[in-house]
Amino acid sequence: MIIAPHIRCQLGEGLLWSARESAVYWVDIIGQRVHRYSLADGATKSWTMPQKTGWLVERRAKPGFIAGMQSGFVELTLDPLMIRPIADPEPHLPDNRMNDCCVDHHGNIWAGTMDVPIEKATGSLYRLDSAHQVTKHDSDYLVTNGPAFSPARDYMYHNDTGRGVVYRFDVAVDGSIANKREFIRFREDWGVPDGMTVDAEGCLWIAHWGGSCVSRFTPDGERQRWITLPASQITNCMFAGDQLDRLFVTSAADGKPDEPLAGSLFEVDSGGVTGLAPNLFAG
Repeated sequence: MIIAPHIRCQLGEGLLWSARESAVYWVDIIGQRVHRYSLADGATKSWTMPQKTGWLVERRAKPGFIAGMQSGFVELTLDPLMIRPIADPEPHLPDNRMNDCCVDHHGNIWAGTMDVPIEKATGSLYRLDSAHQVTKHDSDYLVTNGPAFSPARDYMYHNDTGRGVVYRFDVAVDGSIANKREFIRFREDWGVPDGMTVDAEGCLWIAHWGGSCVSRFTPDGERQRWITLPASQITNCMFAGDQLDRLFVTSAADGKPDEPLAGSLFEVDSGGVTGLAPNLFAG
């Protein structure tokens, strides 16, 4: 099912379920827009951003959002539109931008960067803590994507879309990560791994850029199920709704004028699978 058919994103991404508002947020990175869809009444609203925005997350004890923009981490409110810089982790890399993120159970944001032309492996993985301190935890990525945490909080998954690989890290009790290893290497006919989310059973749902589908992988890395979509560039997926049983999927129209539904926001049948509530940023 197509949601908000009047909205077509050049590069739809950054899905966020807001239980507070009973709404789904997503971004158009290239189009520099933030969109909101209300599950209560189907109403939509959009805001123009002053720069490329990869994602936004809700805050635990404060109104508004933290967002990842071309210039780094920022505080963001939408009505009225206000942006306050927090930190630029890569002032020495003007061709890089922030791309995807996830919040861990401690309330820290894990976010990656990428080289916009996708020519150099200058992307890194950063953590923003509640005191607004930024630390680097991994590097040498072409395109960082889809941080996601297992329900038991013992693993973190992270993609290098440019290399077609999903990595898995061990997560310690204090939230630190270690022991990076290859978890899934995409076959050529699958496309490449983009955004992803973990469901309540610990399975990993991955959007296939260039593969026209989302897939569910078991905790052992086996591709168990896939859902085909009428667009080739699938970018992100997320569970939403009061029961976290509604699966939303973003896509990209950039470079695909022959795909009439590319760039749409889709809702697909999860087959009764439910997701995990998103963590809120503690700062």
